[in-house]
Amino acid sequence: MPASVLSSWLKAIRPHHWAKNALVFVPAVAAHALADASVLAASALAFLAFSLAASGSYLVNDILDRDSDRSHPTRRTRAIASGALPIPAARVGATILIASGLAIGYFGPGLPFLGVLGAYLLLTLWYSLQLKQRPVTDILCLAALYTGRILAGSAATGIEPSFWLLAFSMLLFFSLATAKRATELAGLAARSEQQAPGRGYTVNDLPLLVVFGVASAYASVLLLALYLNARGDVLYARPQLLWLLCPALLYWVSRIWLKTYRQELHEDPVVFALTDRPSLAVLLICTVLVWLAI
Repeated sequence: MPASVLSSWLKAIRPHHWAKNALVFVPAVAAHALADASVLAASALAFLAFSLAASGSYLVNDILDRDSDRSHPTRRTRAIASGALPIPAARVGATILIASGLAIGYFGPGLPFLGVLGAYLLLTLWYSLQLKQRPVTDILCLAALYTGRILAGSAATGIEPSFWLLAFSMLLFFSLATAKRATELAGLAARSEQQAPGRGYTVNDLPLLVVFGVASAYASVLLLALYLNARGDVLYARPQLLWLLCPALLYWVSRIWLKTYRQELHEDPVVFALTDRPSLAVLLICTVLVWLAI
């Protein structure tokens, strides 16, 4: 395969976004069950299945969005929008990737996981066809897709997610999804444009989106503090250490929104965090704190 063709495929299936699918490990980590070989294997298969299916859904999304992407200053370089990847080939690739993910889900983690993965794919398709054009609904959908990865990890391992975990996830991911939209609108304002192609927002909505995002970000920190106060001493030997998670998370979400306000954020906050040294440092600190608290 020529290097240019391989590069086009890699751009289209976005393997760097697979890091998001590490959320399937969260239920096992939260339950302190990651050392269980069967739980780890189920989570790993769930990660692989989700990654393949998600890459297939990216191809479907890019096929449906090719016209609006061509009018976008950065998305027009996407493989399908630019014509580097032919649409028929992309359709075949999407079919293979999604079918492979579903097959791994069926023969690996099993039917409960397959049901969650199927719901994720249907919601992704609905989002691509309609929901992304509906203000606020699109942000809720993106937050649900992130939280769906955690539900997939629960279905794969049989570990029931707690109310605390799901509520925290929805609040945090609602904030990150809002930052994604706010970044897009800030870019429009900088180019003296008003309407986001294929979206239901105008630049006049930007101040309100900032309020939505910051409020939900700080609400997630508050919920974490309430959880530690209610359940920290039940699950952890040294829960006092976990209180340091609150200022760490408060710093990180504040930094995300500061970057958003300054138009310095990548359009996808999660991708930004994976290449941002302070964000990686916060992740390392939080990981060490949780490990020491167990």
